[in-house]
Formats: sequence, structure tokens, C-alpha cells
Amino acid sequence: MNAAHRHHPLAVEARRVSASHGHTQVLFEVNMPARAGEWLAIVGPNGAGKSTLLRCLSGLMPTVSGEVILQGQPLHQWPGRARAQHLAWLGQDVSGDPAMAVRDVVALGRLPHQGWLGLAGMRAADLGAVSQAMQDTDTAWAADRRMAALSGGERQRVLLARALAVQAPVMLLDEPVSHLDAPHQRLLARVLRREADKGRCVISVLHELPLALAADRIAVMQAGRMVAHGYRDDPQVHRAIEHVFEQAVTIVRADTRWVVLPSFG
Repeated sequence: MNAAHRHHPLAVEARRVSASHGHTQVLFEVNMPARAGEWLAIVGPNGAGKSTLLRCLSGLMPTVSGEVILQGQPLHQWPGRARAQHLAWLGQDVSGDPAMAVRDVVALGRLPHQGWLGLAGMRAADLGAVSQAMQDTDTAWAADRRMAALSGGERQRVLLARALAVQAPVMLLDEPVSHLDAPHQRLLARVLRREADKGRCVISVLHELPLALAADRIAVMQAGRMVAHGYRDDPQVHRAIEHVFEQAVTIVRADTRWVVLPSFG
């Protein structure tokens, strides 16, 4: 890990965030800082609260207590349009509008930057952002196709392109590789690394532990609580991952990388 990464400013932060689904509390005073110029992966078993935390960070779900700070200001104080310009969101729903063309779906990512004319007022910079996002996600070939004609993995890449087109300082991605094959998982990892290297804060909920170990930082959750948070080379983070997954995996060093080995014993 480059030491320079360790001094990037905070981009978004959860401070003692608690949240509930109905009468059931699902997050318990979670603290999690996320920095500009870094990719943070949130991992943990099913029901750990990972997606709930991401929705709280986006403002899509209210907190019961605590607060989310976006670039030094409480999230609830941000006007809606400004928030949409600074936070790009990719949820788990990959359906999209089946009648829309791919290019139009990706162009929706530019709406927060438009005036009253909406997408009709798109400028050269907006068109460039849309084109670049489709190239980065290998969806340019489908620009004129309808969403209904695409597979689940292809639709997921289109929605990722929409999030990239926002060009927001903070990207929040909930299980962004769940429908992707191995080559496109690798493509996504390269895109997220590049976006972080550009200075963006990238936060992704991941079930794929090998991909999570390619991130800069890893947050480990269990039962609505933050168990560990640190850099990918931190032994305490590795032991926490092994613990929350009940020793079903082991993290070991292989050449210049950390790898995840299944344990069947």
C-alpha cells in the first residue's frame, strides 16, 4: 500500500450509525470512515448489515441515531440535487426500464448536472461522460439496444455505466459483480481501481472475497456491527474475515497478492 493513500481526506463517514427495519434494529452504532482516492470493500456474512449501511450512506435509508457526514457536512443538510451530484449509487436491482435504450439509461447519470431542460440540454462534456462510461463497462456495443434484450450481467454493466457517468466524488456500489462473469469481474475491478486512483471514494459491498482483497481498505461486518476496519494487508482484518465466516476461509500470501482459500475441514 502506498503510504500516500493513508493521508487522503475523508470523503464520507458513518458516525455511530444505528438503523432499523421496522421494529428490528439492524445496525448498532457503526463507525466507518471512507477516504477520497481509496476503494473500500465492505464484507461480511448474510444479514451482517452491509447493504443497510450502504443505503444509510446514500441517504436512501434513514438512521435511527448517529449521522452520515459527506465531505465535512451532515448528509441531511445537503440539497437533493447537490447530493445526487456528489453520490453515485448502484443498487442490487439490475432490471432497469426494459423499454429504454442502453445509451439513454447511461445518460440518466448526467441528470443531476442538468438544468430545467434535463437530458435535452446535454453538452459535449455530458456526452463524453456517457460515451466513456459505456466504453469502460464494455457496453458501447449495445448503445442502441433495449434493456429488455440484455442478459442480467449486461444490464448490471449498463447500470454501472450510469453510476460512472455521474462522475461523483463518492461511488456507492451494492454487490456490483453479482451477475458478472469472471472477465467482467476483472474489468470492474480495474475500473474501480482507476476511479479510486483518480481521487474518487469508491465503496462496494462484496460477497466475492478475492475481489475485496484487491481494494485499499476492507470493512468487516457481522450482525449489524463493525468488527474490523483497516487496510487489505492488515493481519487483524484477515483474522476478522476468517472469524465472521466461521473459519470457512483462510487468507494467505501468494507472491505479491493476498488470496482466499476455502477450508473444508
